[in-house]
Amino acid sequence: MLNSLKNNDMEKEICTISITTNWLGDEYTFYEDDRIKRVYDNNSLSSDVTEWLEPNQISKQNKDKLVKNCPEEFKERIMLILDYP
Repeated sequence: MLNSLKNNDMEKEICTISITTNWLGDEYTFYEDDRIKRVYDNNSLSSDVTEWLEPNQISKQNKDKLVKNCPEEFKERIMLILDYP
């Protein structure tokens, strides 16, 4: 059952963009239905925290980093999802 759920998610996934700074992970995954999933580390004891975000919950600074690190073929779609600039 879990596998089929995972496959459904994978089909809808556009791309994952990392804006990791120093040693704390920070990755955003964008989906076809405009959902944004963030997986990040608060600190070494609190890692892989997952949250679902709306574009207005992402700082301008992080949006800049996401667009900068985005693969060229997805950039236009990601900018639309992020409501960027």
